[in-house]
Amino acid sequence: MEILTPVGSPDSLPAAVKAGADAIYLAGKSYGARAFAGNFSDKELEGAVGYAHDSGVKVHVTVNTLVKDAEMEDAVSFVRFLADIDADAVIVQDLGLLKQLSSVDIKKHASTQMQIHSLEGLRWCSENGLDRAVLARELTMEELEKIVPESPVETEVFIQGALCYCVSGGCLMSSHIGGRSGNRGSCAQPCRKKYSTDEKEGYLLSCADLFGMGYMDRLREIGVDSLKIEGRMRSPAYSYLATKAYSMAEKKETGKEFDDTMELLKTVFNRGTCSGYLGEFVSPVQPLFADNRGFFVGNADIKGRKLSPSQLDEKIGLKDGLSIFDGDKKIGGFKVTDLNSAQIPFKIRDGRYSIYRTYDPRIDEIKNGFGPAPKLEGTTKRRPVRLKRESVRKPEERTQLSFYVSSIKTLEAALPYADRIYYDATGRIDEAREICRAAGKEIVSLLPRFDPLDEFVETAHPVMVNTVAQYRVCKGAERIYGSSVLNAFNSYFPLKLYQTTLSTELSKGEISELAAHYPVRTEVMAFGRAELMITRDPGMSDCTLKDETDASFPVYKDRRGYSHILNSADLNLLDRMDEFRRLGVASAGLDLRKRPAAVAKTVGEMCVSPSEKTREKLLKMCGGSGFTKGLYQRGV
Repeated sequence: MEILTPVGSPDSLPAAVKAGADAIYLAGKSYGARAFAGNFSDKELEGAVGYAHDSGVKVHVTVNTLVKDAEMEDAVSFVRFLADIDADAVIVQDLGLLKQLSSVDIKKHASTQMQIHSLEGLRWCSENGLDRAVLARELTMEELEKIVPESPVETEVFIQGALCYCVSGGCLMSSHIGGRSGNRGSCAQPCRKKYSTDEKEGYLLSCADLFGMGYMDRLREIGVDSLKIEGRMRSPAYSYLATKAYSMAEKKETGKEFDDTMELLKTVFNRGTCSGYLGEFVSPVQPLFADNRGFFVGNADIKGRKLSPSQLDEKIGLKDGLSIFDGDKKIGGFKVTDLNSAQIPFKIRDGRYSIYRTYDPRIDEIKNGFGPAPKLEGTTKRRPVRLKRESVRKPEERTQLSFYVSSIKTLEAALPYADRIYYDATGRIDEAREICRAAGKEIVSLLPRFDPLDEFVETAHPVMVNTVAQYRVCKGAERIYGSSVLNAFNSYFPLKLYQTTLSTELSKGEISELAAHYPVRTEVMAFGRAELMITRDPGMSDCTLKDETDASFPVYKDRRGYSHILNSADLNLLDRMDEFRRLGVASAGLDLRKRPAAVAKTVGEMCVSPSEKTREKLLKMCGGSGFTKGLYQRGV
C-alpha cells in the first residue's frame, strides 16, 4: 500500500521524502483545505514536484475547497498549471470544479470532503472522471470490507492523525459560529473548545488522534490502495516520524529502530490516540484536553519541587523536556538534568501531577538528518482560462414554501401553508404521503445524510438526496431534489436535479451571481436551526451543549444512532421573500424538524401574513434570545 504523507510547507518536504514516503500531498497558496499551513507558491510547487520525482515520490496537490463563481476560472487555471508541471494528481471537493476539469490531463482524486462513503459513491466517481476516492474517516472496518473490494476506482483511507468530530464534508460549525469555513480551508476548530451539558464538562467534541497501525493488514487484504497520514499543520519532525513508522510497518520492519521511531512519534505530537471507527465502535472523544501534550509518562508526587523519575511509568532521559499538568491546567515545563531526582526550576505546591514528555533530544538529531528545505524553483507560468457561461433569465414568480418536517403532527400544522413537504424518510413516510396526497401537496422523501451501505433508495416518488451516491442510486425517481449538504456553491454545479438547495455558506451577492447563470431551480434555507454537525460518536446523546460563551446548541440522536448538533439560534430570513423572488429563488427552505407543530404553524403564518405580532410570537416560541441571518449577509 502507498504511504501518503502530509507536507504543509517546504520545510516538511525533505522530511517526508527522506523518511520513505511513496507519495506526498501538499497545497498551493489557494484552494487548499489547510489555509493556515505554510503551503507552496507556484515556483515552489514546481520545484517540489521535481524534488519528489527525483526520489521516486509522487505528488498529490489539494484543490479541495468549495469554489465561488468568481474563483472558478482561476481554480481551473491552477489545476492546468499542476498538469503542466507534472503533478501526479489533484484532490478535489467541489463538484462544479470537477466538471470543469474533464479535459485537463491529470489524475483526479475525490477529497474526503466530497462525502464518498459507499459503493454507489465509488461507482459515481468512476463514471465522472475520478481515479481515486479518499473515503470518509467515519467508516467502520466492517463497512470498508463490504465497500472497498468492489470499488471500480482506487481507494485511500486515513490511517494516522486528527479526526473530525463531524462526518466528512458536512461541518458548518466553524462557519456559522465564527465565519471561518472548514469547506473553504479556514476551520477555526470549534470541536477543540470546551463544552458542558447538564451531566458533564470538558472537550466533549474533541477526538483523540487516529492511530491505525494495527489495521494495516486488514486494509491491505481488502484492497485499499493508499494509507493517508493527516498533519499538514504539524512539524517537519512529525511528517518524518509518522512516515518512517508507517513505511517500516508496511515493510514489516521491527526492532529497536522501529521502537525508537514510535516512541519519538508519540512525543513530537500527541493529544491521545484511538482507533477511530476502524476498531470497536466506541467514542473517539478524548475529553480531558484538546491540545498537544506530548507523550504521557505517568503520574507523580512532587514534594519540595523535586520529582523522582522512578515514579513514572515510562523511562526518561537526560535533556528530555517534561511538562507538568494539574488536570487541564499546565503548571510549567523544564528540562531533565538529573535522572535520580529532577529539580523543578519554578514554584509548585506539593501534590500529585500528570507528567508528559514534550521534547526528546533525539528529535534534533532527526532534524539534522533531513536538513532544511531545499531551494525550490520553477519557471512555468499559469495559462489564463476563460469559461463560457450562459446568462439565465428566471421569471419573478412567488417563492414557494418548502417545509422540512420529521413528524406527522408538524406536517399537518405546516400543510396549509406549504407548497411541498420534505419528510424524513426514516419515519412514517407512507402515512405522510397519504396525508399530502389527500391535500394535493407534493411530498419529497428526505434521505439520511450518511448511508454507507446504500440502504436508502427511492425511485418511485420524489426524493431529496444528500450525496452523489444517493443521486446515482435514485436516478429513476419522479423528481430529484438536492439538499444543502451537497454543497452547491457555484453555477457550474453539474448534477441534473429538479431543484438544488444552495449551500448555507453563500451570501446574498454570491447567490445572486450563481442564480444569474444556473439553469436549475434553486432553494435557499430561510428558517430553522442550521444543522452544524452530524456525528457517529456513540458517546453523544440527546442534550444541550453549552460553549464558553454560554451559547446553547441542541443535540438530538436519530433513529439510526447518529447525533445532530443544531445552531444556537434560528435562522430567520422570512422577511426576505421579496428579495428571493427578485433573485429568482424558486423555494424557501423552512426547517421544522424536531420542532413542535405550533412553531410550524406560526412560521407558516409569518410567511403568508407577516406582522410584528406574529414575529414576536415566533421569537418567544424560539427562546426569545433573537434570530440570526446566518451567512446570508456576510458569507465566508
